[in-house]
Amino acid sequence: MNRNRHPKWPVVISIIIAIIHIIPFYILITTSLKAIDDPSSKWILPGYLYLDNFMNAWDQARLSTSFKNNIFITLASVILVIVLGAVSAYPLARYRTTWNKLMYTVFISALIVPPLTILVPLYKVYVDLGALNTLWGIVLLHVTFNLPITIFLYTGFISTIPRELDEAAMMDGSSRLGLFFRIILPLLKPATATVVILSGVAVWNDYQFSVFFLQKTEVHTITVALSAFFGQFNNNVGWVAAGSLMAALPITLVYLFLQKYFIEGMAAGAIKA
Repeated sequence: MNRNRHPKWPVVISIIIAIIHIIPFYILITTSLKAIDDPSSKWILPGYLYLDNFMNAWDQARLSTSFKNNIFITLASVILVIVLGAVSAYPLARYRTTWNKLMYTVFISALIVPPLTILVPLYKVYVDLGALNTLWGIVLLHVTFNLPITIFLYTGFISTIPRELDEAAMMDGSSRLGLFFRIILPLLKPATATVVILSGVAVWNDYQFSVFFLQKTEVHTITVALSAFFGQFNNNVGWVAAGSLMAALPITLVYLFLQKYFIEGMAAGAIKA
């Protein structure tokens, strides 16, 4: 008996889990490609190409405006989170003073606070500031709630970068700011890929904040537009499926693209550590 043979049950379990996750997307695809009068089962792909569901969903739910809002909110939030998170994490990682340790603890403690528990006072503050139904208001909200995990990731990664790099750059006449942006920040690509994946997906798919703080139609995000779309066109499942598929496709492609760099970055981080 070969004792070095690997058991097959982990592979079988992995395949079963993958199938469970793929089934909803398969049904979404088959439903979105069928005409409303198609009597065939949702498990069967249609023998024709029917794209009217996508065109009708795009026009009726005003997804073009929602897509523009989503792209702006996601890009602005992720860029600000990366810059503010990296700049804040650098001194926390390099100068382990009592004050910095306290600030780091405060940032990490914010991770355990459920956002919905402070929804009512946050809503009141936004009303007083006139930030309701504004894109900059929701961007500020996303940046605030994504900064703790970003600072946590960047602080841990910067701690693995040798301090000798800082000393050598300072001896060559570099300023502290120039040192950070020319040397440290480029080395943070693995952590940055992780931040983009975590923050980008969270912001793109956000519903809990958008439905409360973006109430006007012209500032609706995709998730809010689709939630109203479900109620208005619940009898036309093909339209709803097509709208959901279009909403999921962009962030899925971005995730698949960044996943490669994320894995490479984790391997590089392991070597540095």
